[in-house]
Amino acid sequence: MALSILKVMMRVMPWQSPSAMSLIDTMIAQLIGEITFSDGVELILLTGSGVGHQVFFNEILPEGTEVNLFISHIIRENGEQLFGFKSLRGKKLFELLNSVKGVGPKSSYSIITTLGVESIFHAIVFENKKLLTKAPGVGTKAASQILLDLKEKIGKIKMYSDHTSNEAAPKVKDYAILEETIMACKELGFKENSIIPLAQKFFKESNILRSEQLIHLVLKAL
Repeated sequence: MALSILKVMMRVMPWQSPSAMSLIDTMIAQLIGEITFSDGVELILLTGSGVGHQVFFNEILPEGTEVNLFISHIIRENGEQLFGFKSLRGKKLFELLNSVKGVGPKSSYSIITTLGVESIFHAIVFENKKLLTKAPGVGTKAASQILLDLKEKIGKIKMYSDHTSNEAAPKVKDYAILEETIMACKELGFKENSIIPLAQKFFKESNILRSEQLIHLVLKAL
């Protein structure tokens, strides 16, 4: 009976060997441990079980630092890769980008580390293809595909936390305020790539309760 089930699974997923299927049962989603190596491209994280995991991570962290990272675990025929994120929102956005046709895991990670989660979110919501092409390796064709594939899916990113276990949750979570600010400033003739960084900055740093407050701060800085 077990052999029959295995044969059926292999017909459904012919690219996976039995050993690959066993790896799927142990997908890594989060790692907590001590940094033993970090160079700004990858790090080695030693967990309490004594296993050292090699993780792609775009910041240099001091050796001996205790960290808690969300992980996207990519399994392919020729090996496995772990990509690390400080927030669950970053991990989920990476996985959305990685689902886009023609955009692989390394390109997805490059987009996130270059542009940032919030800029990508607004680039997709407002179909800002030019902003997406600022990421290394992302041309007009890839940017168009990202907008096409994720336009209807990007909203779910709001559901996930954008802070780490070591950070306090932001005071204001009302993204409608941020979106209203961006639209209002655009109507006055300002460009999105100038508006978005300022709006995000003031949104995070100030106790914003109404879109009028944020619009005032952004216009003053533009």
